[in-house]
Amino acid sequence: MANKKQTSTSVASKASKVLKSASSSKTCKSLAGSALSQTRKGRK
Repeated sequence: MANKKQTSTSVASKASKVLKSASSSKTCKSLAGSALSQTRKGRK
């Protein structure tokens, strides 16, 4: 059975900021990328 959980828009926004930050660690960026990969693909 497929995992149907999705990252909320507020978490996705914070994850995006982490990825853009030069001071974020490699681990933080990895977790942020994982969160973003679980967001809805379409835009409103």
